[in-house]
Amino acid sequence: MKITLGAFPAVGGLAALVESARAAADAGFSRVWFPQMPPASDLPSWDPLTTIALAGIRTPGIEFGTSVMVAQTQHPFVLARQALTASAGIGGRVTLGLGVSHQAVVTDMFGLSYASPAAYLREYLEVLLPALAGKPVDHHGARITAVGQLELGGAPVPPVIISALGPRMLQLAGELAEGTVTAWTGLKTVAEHIVPRINAAATDAGRPTPQVVVGVPVSVTADADAARQQIAASMSPGDFPAYRAVLDLEGVNSVADVCVFGDETEVAAQLRRFADAGATEFSAFPIGDPATVTRTLGVLAGLSA
Repeated sequence: MKITLGAFPAVGGLAALVESARAAADAGFSRVWFPQMPPASDLPSWDPLTTIALAGIRTPGIEFGTSVMVAQTQHPFVLARQALTASAGIGGRVTLGLGVSHQAVVTDMFGLSYASPAAYLREYLEVLLPALAGKPVDHHGARITAVGQLELGGAPVPPVIISALGPRMLQLAGELAEGTVTAWTGLKTVAEHIVPRINAAATDAGRPTPQVVVGVPVSVTADADAARQQIAASMSPGDFPAYRAVLDLEGVNSVADVCVFGDETEVAAQLRRFADAGATEFSAFPIGDPATVTRTLGVLAGLSA
């Protein structure tokens, strides 16, 4: 299992966020994931693919991913063109993570329909995947129309993975995409729900074993209770039914209960259990005060090596 970094927008602005990729590469990490933050977030909402292009030019030798682009807010032709441009700019080191977000974001913030999100994403992929491959598209679907062809001079085609938590999304991820990137999923949910469903869907579709990228906060600390309180105070699943559902599967009440907290030995043991559960990559979000984050990054880098 690879250990990579999920990078939330840096306090110092875009320059600091771009520099975080260089720091990750220098520490030995093989990939950094950049999120698409909602416009109402307390954190800056830098565009992930633009950030990746800037960071990738400055920092060779490290891969990047989006976790995740929101499908409803950009036409598949537009996203394909942007992803291919970023990929061409940094030599194909981009994985395109895509999802349907939540009704609280898509409808309440953007005024767009959140009806049948799995069906919508299937239709979206039916346009996006051939568009990325430079094939002609003539699609007149229930919610998407796309007619045309992108010709971008042999730009490397980024692999597409989707944010899949529920059964229909996991079926879609295994059938059409190259894997899933998850959030707030605990060990039991990964082992008993995520991995079996996505692997079965890939097998049925005759596709390779998919990527399963697990993303949760990590803190190497002597005060795990304080770390849990920090997360519990900042993140409530109440407005996000998809997260609430996976917490219910895990049998826990709070997102703090699925995070990886403890000393060096405890964190290493927890990460090994995720690998044993079938995760192919662990995308860590280090949290805590500056000293704790530095300590956590050092432990993660050692485990990654």
